[in-house]
Amino acid sequence: MASATIVLQDLVARFGQRQLAGPLLILLILAMMVLPLPPFLLDLFFTFNIAISVIVMLVAMSVMKPLDFSVFPTVLLVTTLLRLSLNVASTRVVLLEGHTGPAAAGKVIEAFGHFLVGGNYGVGLVVFTILVIINFIVITKGAGRVAEVAARFTLDAMPGKQMAIDADLNAGLIGEDEARKRRTTIAQEADFFGSMDGASKFVRGDAIAGILIMLINVVGGLFVGVLQHNLDIGTAARTYTLLTIGDGLVAQIPALIVSIAAGMVVTRVGDEQDVSQQFAAQLFNNPKPLYLTAAIIGLLGLIPGMPNFIFLLLGGALAAAAWRLDKQQQSAPPLPVAAAPTVAREVQEASWADVTPLDVLGLEVGYRLIPLVDKAQDGELLRRIRGIRKKFAQDVGFLVSPVHIRDNLELKPNAYKILLKGVEIGEGEAFPGNLLAINPGRVAGQVPGTATTDPAFGLPAVWIDPAAREQAQAYGYTVVDPSTVVATHLNHLILSHAAELLGRQEAQALLDHLAKDMPKLVEDLVPKALSLGTVQKVLRNLLEEGVSLRDMRTVIETLADGAARSQDPDALTVQVRVALGRSIVQELYPGASEMQVMALDPQLERVLQQAVAGAGEAVGIEPGLADTLV
Repeated sequence: MASATIVLQDLVARFGQRQLAGPLLILLILAMMVLPLPPFLLDLFFTFNIAISVIVMLVAMSVMKPLDFSVFPTVLLVTTLLRLSLNVASTRVVLLEGHTGPAAAGKVIEAFGHFLVGGNYGVGLVVFTILVIINFIVITKGAGRVAEVAARFTLDAMPGKQMAIDADLNAGLIGEDEARKRRTTIAQEADFFGSMDGASKFVRGDAIAGILIMLINVVGGLFVGVLQHNLDIGTAARTYTLLTIGDGLVAQIPALIVSIAAGMVVTRVGDEQDVSQQFAAQLFNNPKPLYLTAAIIGLLGLIPGMPNFIFLLLGGALAAAAWRLDKQQQSAPPLPVAAAPTVAREVQEASWADVTPLDVLGLEVGYRLIPLVDKAQDGELLRRIRGIRKKFAQDVGFLVSPVHIRDNLELKPNAYKILLKGVEIGEGEAFPGNLLAINPGRVAGQVPGTATTDPAFGLPAVWIDPAAREQAQAYGYTVVDPSTVVATHLNHLILSHAAELLGRQEAQALLDHLAKDMPKLVEDLVPKALSLGTVQKVLRNLLEEGVSLRDMRTVIETLADGAARSQDPDALTVQVRVALGRSIVQELYPGASEMQVMALDPQLERVLQQAVAGAGEAVGIEPGLADTLV
């Protein structure tokens, strides 16, 4: 017992009370289907079920828009499961202890069986049937239809809404954060109404289950009472039928309340007022309908044989309410008239603020890839891009420009493009919810899926279901998620275009960073010995050859020494390459103590060196010698 308490305390400390509340509630509901419950606990849980249904209805009435109660489909499932569990638990008690009397299943079932239907099981059957018909045919079916149509219309309107958001964003009316928030809201609306359409099936199934459980309880009660407890048929029918009706009513009334709440949520229009405020503002805001209604009710009250007092009393109350509302509207101060907006006579002149520079690196995604780059949804791709920039800086030696991410509705939903200074340098597709199985060339079998090509390295690949991950890995595939696919492609393109990413601004930032540790060395090089442009060209030459800039101390010292002899970037690159020979060889052949090389004939090597040295920028070789070499 002590160890169990310690384990429970450890779970609460690790996950928190709120995170454990949901799983514990589901386990408790499932336990009620299996474990026998005493009448007191049945009364407690039935009362709790009624309270939960009332809370759900009041919350549904108080929300401003459906998404404010986005957890409602899950709540609908949990409350339905709770009612069915209580039905199972109460059925067990009714059949086992029903012969002892009406109080066998607790006070709540007894009260619903006697007080609400007067102890008459015929009346109880009729009331129960009416409640089931109202819940199943009227409310649940209507709410499900509304949710289905709303989900369909929301999906159909999604492209138009996305285009409107992009238009506002391009016009500068909203920022990127607001645009991202609106797109998230649109996606959540579609998911919510789709979930509500499916959740309404739970309530419909609950109503059908209630009818079947009632019939089973009545037949089973007669069988148990007559054959096992020697009751006469009349006594058994009266006792078990009343208990069954009480059980059915105590379950169907909360079900009806929750169904009404579902109907209120899916039929909401507008997001500035709750249901009560909308009722008061729209139904009782005009005195004319109240005057007419009061007159009609009053005339009906004057007809002989009608309940005159009731009709005249209600007509007078409506007339008084209309008169008071009319007086309030007449005494209210007039609303200020908004001044007509002044129309601009001239279009504002263009300015340099209208010229926006191109992003050095850009990533455009289709709308289905937005969750991968959305901060609000904890997009995995954002973290991977930050990791790519950090790894690039550590391996290559300078910090690449940030990657500007935006959505593009002109792309396919699952497509993306990688841009360098506004020009596309790569594209591909990624499918959230699936995995990419890449064939490295030695797989043992084929996995089912959509055949494609790895966008980074051009290897054959297959988009597979996550359930097939283990099978694909067993066959020898390399399995990655969509975020890794896009991140790997982006990393490959950044490395292959590293030289183009090193502009003068990046070169100056690199020198400024070095100046913090080696101020004198940098000061002697730029601008005293070489210009910033010359240093940048040398660094770009090295990057084009795949040489890392991590050893910038050697690069700067070599450039400072060679600047007195030559200002040519290509000649300086040769000197730097020689100075970095050890690190270049170690990067190409890590851990190798020996390296196999191919040497040229000394005479041929001398001829080639003379051709290169005397050609300047345009290297040329005598045509006959070139033909011989080829």
